[in-house]
This record gives sequence, structure tokens and C-alpha cells, in this order.
Amino acid sequence: MIDIRPFDSLGAANHGWLDAKHHFSFAEYYEPERMAWGALRVWNDDTIAANSGFPAHGHADMEIITYVREGAITHQDNQGNQGRTVAGDVQVMSAGTGIRHSEYNLESATTRIFQIWILPNQRGAAPSWGAKPFPKDDRSGRFVTLASGYEADVDALPIRTDARVLGATLKAGETAEYALGDHRHGYLVPSKGVVEVNGVKVGTRDGAAIQHEPIIRVTALEDAELVMVDSV
Repeated sequence: MIDIRPFDSLGAANHGWLDAKHHFSFAEYYEPERMAWGALRVWNDDTIAANSGFPAHGHADMEIITYVREGAITHQDNQGNQGRTVAGDVQVMSAGTGIRHSEYNLESATTRIFQIWILPNQRGAAPSWGAKPFPKDDRSGRFVTLASGYEADVDALPIRTDARVLGATLKAGETAEYALGDHRHGYLVPSKGVVEVNGVKVGTRDGAAIQHEPIIRVTALEDAELVMVDSV
């Protein structure tokens, strides 16, 4: 089963400095049929104007993954963590018992990100933050795990949940496969390009909610960059 959520059907909120699209119910956007997909709770497609961003605010008990599509995002939190994450790279914040942070686009051009929230499988842990580069050449033609709750994924950023966040870059005509399994939830979004997922067309920034598909075969109809969450 593959349910396509076209980009034009997503929730929307434009605050001037922030143009946000919501794949799932978030803030003022409420759609009861789009509350979550497995443990995946939020997937926001955010466009952030130059020299603007999210001032300090708090989170708890959530795994928050930021995939930078264009530009860069600068993080600072009350645990003393700070860093700048650039296009193609990933940062992860495990909110744990509570953390306050800010996320700013301090660049001279627009920044575009996917912000992904996944429900944790444990509570009461100390908050943490980390970031890592993931060169696009390393995931050319295949899925690479960017963040994971599984110890075996030693090259991925750690998250506290039964899930993986994966990325792939495909040239037109290339196919990549991923073994999802019959009882898990996949959610795939092409950051760039158009693809077919098990024969179903998925456009740029559309969402594809996938279930009961043991193997996912993604074929690029044009050069494409993909992000996917595999969760319980």
C-alpha cells in the first residue's frame, strides 16, 4: 500500500520569514487522517529566509532530525551545544527530559530543511545533540542510514527510537532497493526530482506513506534526492 500525499495537499503556514508545509497535523494545521505514520509524528518542509529563524524554545520526549536541503542552519541550545549544519548534512536532537534551543539561518540566502519528529521509545534520558556530514556521493545509487535507533548502524547519528532515517541520491534511470518489511511504516519524500516507488509516481516534495510493501524499489525518472523514514 502506497498512499501519495501531493505537495499541494499539505498543510501550510506562511509567517513571512518562514514558509512551512506540514505532511502531518502540526500547530494550526489539523487533519485527523494525517496525525502520524507509525512512530513518525512530524515532517515539516520549511523554507527559512536569510538572517532569520526559530528563537529559543523548548522540547521534551521527542527525537528531532533536521535534514538540510539548501543553505545551512545554525543550532544553539541550553546544554552548551552549537553547530552549523550545511546542505545534505543532518543534525539530531534527542529532547529527552527537556531542552531549549534556537535554529537560525544566518546565511545571506534562503535555507530549506526537512524537520522530522519521531516518537521516542524511552523517556527520562538526558537531552543530547549531534550533527554529521553525509556526502551525497557516498549515497549515490543506494540508501544510506543517516540516523538510527539501532546499534548495528554504527555510521549513523543515534536516535532513541525504533526507526531509521535514510537518504539516497539517484541519477535518472537508477533504481535503489530497501527492505522495509511487511509490518513497518515507510514515509518517503523526494527532496529533488521525480521517482517511482514500486511503480507509483512520487513528485518532488510529495509524501509517500508506505505499508505492507516488504521491498521498496525506487526508480528515478529524473535526477533525484530522497529522504525516507522507516519506523515501527
